[in-house]
Amino acid sequence: MTILFLVLFYFLFPALIIYTTCNNTIANRIGSVVIAYAVGLLMGNTGILPGMTHNYHSLLQGNVSLPAGQAQALFEQGKITAGDLMHNKIASVQDLLTSITIPLALPLLLFSLNVKKWFRMAGTTFLSLGLALLSVFIVVILGFFIFRDKIPELGKISGMLIGIYSGGTPNLASIKEALNVDPDMFIMTHTADLVIGAVCLLFLITVAQRFFLLFLPPFKKHGDEKSAEQLTREAEQMDKYRGIFSRKIFSKLLIAILLSVLILAVSAGLGMLVPKKSMMAVVILSITTLGIIFSLIPYVNRIEKTFQSGMYLIIVFCLVVSSMADLRGMINVEYLDLLLYVALVYFGSLFVHIFLSMIFRIDADTVIITSTAMIYSPPFVPVVAAALRNRDVIISGLTAGIIGYVIGNYLGIFTGFLLGG
Repeated sequence: MTILFLVLFYFLFPALIIYTTCNNTIANRIGSVVIAYAVGLLMGNTGILPGMTHNYHSLLQGNVSLPAGQAQALFEQGKITAGDLMHNKIASVQDLLTSITIPLALPLLLFSLNVKKWFRMAGTTFLSLGLALLSVFIVVILGFFIFRDKIPELGKISGMLIGIYSGGTPNLASIKEALNVDPDMFIMTHTADLVIGAVCLLFLITVAQRFFLLFLPPFKKHGDEKSAEQLTREAEQMDKYRGIFSRKIFSKLLIAILLSVLILAVSAGLGMLVPKKSMMAVVILSITTLGIIFSLIPYVNRIEKTFQSGMYLIIVFCLVVSSMADLRGMINVEYLDLLLYVALVYFGSLFVHIFLSMIFRIDADTVIITSTAMIYSPPFVPVVAAALRNRDVIISGLTAGIIGYVIGNYLGIFTGFLLGG
């Protein structure tokens, strides 16, 4: 009953989070992902979930849990306690949930992306996007060599940072699964991302335009106002859940969910053809590729609320994985080094992007909106465009955000493996 109640909580509580963010201004500003992290950390670090003894922790040898039979045998031998046994059962369920939520969420996130339409409207966005990706890759590699003796599993973290910079939380979570990142390290990385990301967003919506104009040319109007308005409405709908359970929408949404399950099954089969250490990477990349292919099918692409369904599973993932984290292990000098590394990636990438944009004469507003879309996801684009007083960059920003979703997993996983992750 405890396990059943916990699973129901993990899947139903995000609905309350979303309802709260949709109806409360303060909660909406905080964001559903941050709230899910906060609740999960409270669950895992205030005694709500059973802890573990030192002896059991040593027997784990870095694993999330022990096989059920082995744990039961150790309990019967008196080597672990009843609390350890319950912790092991809960950890097994948590590990299973984190392993299936992201692979199921990815296709749903991708189904709604009209890739062909966005690519046709790109303008100079492709060049700015390419320079942004090159910038973050350069800075991540540089940071890796600066911090490699100070931060454990830095290759994996480097891959996740590529994911953060190219697609935000969905890509970060996907790369976490692909590279088998420790839950504590994942939470530390994403917490650092939230802290530095908030500072960076404040910079982008306040003084960034004036600062960038010291080095880059001003924006020249060339956009299609009607297209910009239409795409803005599409972006604003990305975090709107109203009507998802209506008969008209939910019946078709079930087809998309079943298709997502089918993609997961096919990708898992492909993953079994490679060595075990590379299995999850192959699974995630296969799911990404198949999700993009199916998004090109008009019927699938037109199914409503697929993106919102995928984000719901992302919130479930955030709640589960944060409840697995040990805050005591995060309070150390390694976390300070990680915070510095994330800050280097954020602001170092921006400055390298500025330098490269100077060479190619890309305007300041396009550079700002491209960076915003890639780091914070498309729904933030209209907000920053309003701060820039420039609606014409909305198309550029939304295009960059969509492409970031598409290629972030590939580049992040490649970087992780390149740096030994």
